[in-house]
Amino acid sequence: MIQQFSPNMLKTFILCPKKFEFKYIKGISMPVNDEIFETGKNIHALASYYLRKENIDKMECSLNQNEKILWDYLKGVRYLSYECINTEYNLAVKIGNHFFGGRLDALVKNNNHYYILDYKTGSAPKNAAYDFQTMIYLLCVKSFFNTKNVSFVYLDLKNKSEVVIDLTETLVKEYEDKLLEITNKIDRGEFIPKTCSNCEFDIICYH
Repeated sequence: MIQQFSPNMLKTFILCPKKFEFKYIKGISMPVNDEIFETGKNIHALASYYLRKENIDKMECSLNQNEKILWDYLKGVRYLSYECINTEYNLAVKIGNHFFGGRLDALVKNNNHYYILDYKTGSAPKNAAYDFQTMIYLLCVKSFFNTKNVSFVYLDLKNKSEVVIDLTETLVKEYEDKLLEITNKIDRGEFIPKTCSNCEFDIICYH
């Protein structure tokens, strides 16, 4: 039984319910190439130390040229000057009979308003307001801190831009309904495969 749903789990279900079943119900893992995530991991670690006001001189010196460009932009955005509540922050919220949660890159605060920061070395989601990461993390902060003053900020380092989603009562209702709709399908075992390509589970998936 799944104890907590993460954004990636729900994204996987939308992509292919059968893949979700293989990965999260049956616990089958397949090798994937994670080299492309190295730059992101380095930037995330650097930002975490920076927000905690720790010495990052040696880390900055070890950056390659591309990482330095990304970092120089990131450390100049206004949000990194706000009060740091926490970094690499695990939060969860209960909606219906299920828990939803994950790890926030950072949570900062300014003038009694909370900002969830998410660093993207690629691009921000196309429909950011309804990305599962947005939905779950906003509901988590709203619940844990008992506040409506919260925004999700995608910091697109590649394009030097930002996407901001402010939580509203309308969005709260929409988010909760969407999460419940998906978990109801999972509870009913609706793991119908979708036709897909380049899936690591293709070798064991018959559709």
